[in-house]
Amino acid sequence: MKNTSFLFLLVFAILFLFACGNKKDEKTKEKDDIKDSQSEQLKTPVFNMDSAYAFVKAQTDFGPRVPGTTAHAECANYLTAKMQEYADTSFMQLAKLRLYNGKIIDCKNIISVFDEEKTARILLCAHWDSRPYADWDTDPANHTKPIDGADDGASGVGVLMEIARLISNYRPNVGIDIIFFDVEDYGEPKDAQGRGKDNTWALGSQYWAKNPHKAGYFAKYGILLDMVGAKDAVFTKEGFSLMYAPTIVDKVWKTAEEIGYANYFQHREGGYVTDDHYYINTIIGIPTIDIIHRNPETESGFGAHWHTMKDNIEIIDPTTLKAVGHTVLEVIFSEQ
Repeated sequence: MKNTSFLFLLVFAILFLFACGNKKDEKTKEKDDIKDSQSEQLKTPVFNMDSAYAFVKAQTDFGPRVPGTTAHAECANYLTAKMQEYADTSFMQLAKLRLYNGKIIDCKNIISVFDEEKTARILLCAHWDSRPYADWDTDPANHTKPIDGADDGASGVGVLMEIARLISNYRPNVGIDIIFFDVEDYGEPKDAQGRGKDNTWALGSQYWAKNPHKAGYFAKYGILLDMVGAKDAVFTKEGFSLMYAPTIVDKVWKTAEEIGYANYFQHREGGYVTDDHYYINTIIGIPTIDIIHRNPETESGFGAHWHTMKDNIEIIDPTTLKAVGHTVLEVIFSEQ
């Protein structure tokens, strides 16, 4: 009996340990499966530069999107309809704003929201209107003509439309708000008397910063895209971005370098630009940076096509759109 009992107990113990081991292995496998699943959800989607280019061209096909024109109204409807396809909510924020010359103009900020229930949020923005004056054109006869604004306006919007298309299916851990600001480029013309009036630019973002689309709205940080489509563009670290959001500048430029875009995002300061981000920083207090093409060799400090008739679809390079779009995607998908 003693030998039989001993053998029985030994067999029972072996079976018990084997069962426990299987349960432990099953739990470990279950945890690994969850980790793999989470990693798959947070994998950065692939930015399609051809799609972004198509979004840029779709805007320029309307012609100059100067507030108050038919092209502007038609493009507003197009942008809102496309963003309604991608975002959970998309709508126009309407306002009447006074221009530098006293004229009252209709403003249409286009706002799109993803995952409104998430409290941690990131703001992505660009302006969608185009300049009514080619006042930096080498031909003075063009100074009162409107520009296509392929780079200055449409490029940033095109990149964000492609990002919106992607995150409609692949969601990051944070909520995303995308705003296309209006009446950004209707500032006082270069040749005007009384040049130098304050705050005549970025009227749409000034209005939104004082009247956000949601009471108490706040984001962890914001990224503004302005002139992000020209061939061989260089993005230096803009002054107000470094002043108000230096850690975000470092994060974006480091990310760009890590994924192979150091030739676009260069580690040097590029001077101050009073752009939409300035008012987001100073009025609503969201730390926001500006990714903007600068060229210190030109008189304006921007690309040679800036505010000229040459700012058309021919100036756009899909590889530049990809460098910016891929970088921004990597940044937002790295958020926890």
